[in-house]
Amino acid sequence: MAKPKVFATHSLFESARQILQETCEVEYWAKPERPSREEVLQRVEDQEGLVCLLTEKINDELLHAAPKLRIAANVAVGFDNIDVAACTKRGVAATNTPGVLDETTADFAWTLLMAVARRLGEAEALARSGNWKNWNLDQLVGTDVWGKTLGIVGFGRIGRAVARRASGFQMKVMYTDAVRAPAEVERDLRAEFREMNALLAESDFVSLHVPLLPETRGLMDAEKFHRMKPTAFLINTSRGPVVDEAALVAALERGKIAGAGLDVYEKEPLIHPGLKRPNVVLAPHIASASLETRTKMACMAAENVVAFFKGQRPANILNPEVLKG
Repeated sequence: MAKPKVFATHSLFESARQILQETCEVEYWAKPERPSREEVLQRVEDQEGLVCLLTEKINDELLHAAPKLRIAANVAVGFDNIDVAACTKRGVAATNTPGVLDETTADFAWTLLMAVARRLGEAEALARSGNWKNWNLDQLVGTDVWGKTLGIVGFGRIGRAVARRASGFQMKVMYTDAVRAPAEVERDLRAEFREMNALLAESDFVSLHVPLLPETRGLMDAEKFHRMKPTAFLINTSRGPVVDEAALVAALERGKIAGAGLDVYEKEPLIHPGLKRPNVVLAPHIASASLETRTKMACMAAENVVAFFKGQRPANILNPEVLKG
């Protein structure tokens, strides 16, 4: 019996390739640059499976170009690049990779928080420039993190992981979410629930951990920035379009907030030129980019594909209604 044909839009890691090769005939994209849309549409024409990244849009156009496609496995926890309804309509399973990147992403949210608070980007640039002359009392003075107030917007797995780390800095932790956390979670994490506007008004650092949904697109707009302290910082490791970048730039320019640490962008990979300023730390969407975590993500996507073609339920299926039986 012929193995199902699968196209992977990345070369993946060896451990993920080993998982796939036992069950599937896999074609890998091996070039360093991401494949163009035209290339992807051409490659999926006769494929039954697709292992993809956030850079690939799985929508009606692609599904039409891939009449044999039965599963699209996203190597990411977010799946705003996948039209799940369109996949379901065509009987295509869609999967993601939740859970494995929570701690790594929480680590990186703290990396951005510490970096922007202590002006690390400016400091490193000065140290590398050859223009650093000597130590001075008020040189690149930043902001303490210890004992400050952390506001977490979105209190799912990653938001809670961020909260756990705050205890080491004796921070007051507040959170807001569409659904309030159980009392025991609040107690264990020493986190207090606040409505959004109250959280913004009280926080020294606001860290975003919400999925990209219609109701979260543009969540951080001019009105929200106006409610923040002028000494406060915004941290975003969730999804770029959660933040209105023009409004953020205006808030920074007018001193409405003190700075920002960003890993994701509204029109990624484009970055609003107004964000390229000293009090903003910029990273190229690397919050989950540890070797251990990215390998686990690739393996989870591969396992989802293999389970599907073995007639089993993929562990992370987004539309289980497409499964028969």
